[in-house]
Amino acid sequence: MVNPHIETDNEIETLAEFDRVAARGSLSGYRIQSVNLLERTFALLSADTSSAVFLGCAMEPDASVKVRADGALVFPPVPDLPFNPYRGLLYTPEELFTGLSAGYEATPDAEAYAWFQETKADGDIYSSMLRSIHDDAVSDALDEHLVGARVVGVMGGHAMTRGGDAYRGAAELGRTLTRSGLTVATGGGPGAMEAANLGAYLAPAPDDALPEALRMLAKAPTFTPSVSDWARAAFAVRERWPAVTGGDSVGIPTWFYGHEPPNPFAGHIAKYFANATREDGLLARSNAGVVFLPGAAGTVQEIFDNATPNYYESRSEPTPMILVDRVHWTERLPAWPLLQALARGRAMESRIALVDSVAEVPAALAAMG
Repeated sequence: MVNPHIETDNEIETLAEFDRVAARGSLSGYRIQSVNLLERTFALLSADTSSAVFLGCAMEPDASVKVRADGALVFPPVPDLPFNPYRGLLYTPEELFTGLSAGYEATPDAEAYAWFQETKADGDIYSSMLRSIHDDAVSDALDEHLVGARVVGVMGGHAMTRGGDAYRGAAELGRTLTRSGLTVATGGGPGAMEAANLGAYLAPAPDDALPEALRMLAKAPTFTPSVSDWARAAFAVRERWPAVTGGDSVGIPTWFYGHEPPNPFAGHIAKYFANATREDGLLARSNAGVVFLPGAAGTVQEIFDNATPNYYESRSEPTPMILVDRVHWTERLPAWPLLQALARGRAMESRIALVDSVAEVPAALAAMG
């Protein structure tokens, strides 16, 4: 199970954490990350803030003057940005889709993508610095969230449509893995990724919840032509089962592919600007193995991005890799023969498997666990 957010080392990411630490009389050496301190002026004036670092924390001018005089570093909030580069916690679906009632274009997710489109090629070091700070903050929050978790990655294409057998199978897989105590992590987008997050979300619910959810989602089978309709159908499912708890999962999408919206079924979303950082981070954190559902170029790339550290054992011992759908991976896109050839005679040889269906995945994972 994913650990709840806890105060770790010298980082303060919530107002409650700030109050606990400030009550001791010293914030020296702490990193206070994106906490609104406008109502904590007395605490800031009273506490020792030497060697502290304030990242995007709103505070009154006299408090700012005092902490700077103590020797603290203050990185003020950046105005007029559709995202917070200093954020201390992962995104939630509700946060990214705020304002969906007015259309997807009005949501923070869409606004961040529009900003990225405007700045990604303008050569402005300020914009690239903000993206880098944001992505590093997200990685830090993701690591904190996954402390102690056994994470299994589920990879697959965005083209898988709601209502089809393949989508249902991916959802059942996500549900089964979550019920077994694993944390499902996906690329956070539509298609196979959404299906796996959906299954994880409904894992604590009765078995008949999934077929009903699939019927509801089938009314908007893809995110084209309307992301708004696609997202509203997902939130209707969330409203139908609002009290579901324990079915947590992680989605790790990117604004690099901003035309693909994040799916609303991941309990926590680590969204990046840099796709390379996102892909490597997703695979590196899948410490219990990776399942590759049928996909196209992106999924093929992920297979060999994952195979490389397993081949060289650069992340310690190889982690399991399971390719699903024998025909797809041996005939349509024959990645399996190449993966076998790479693995032959190496430690990873016993950590790869090819199965015909998602029903075989849990047993294959257990055999390699």
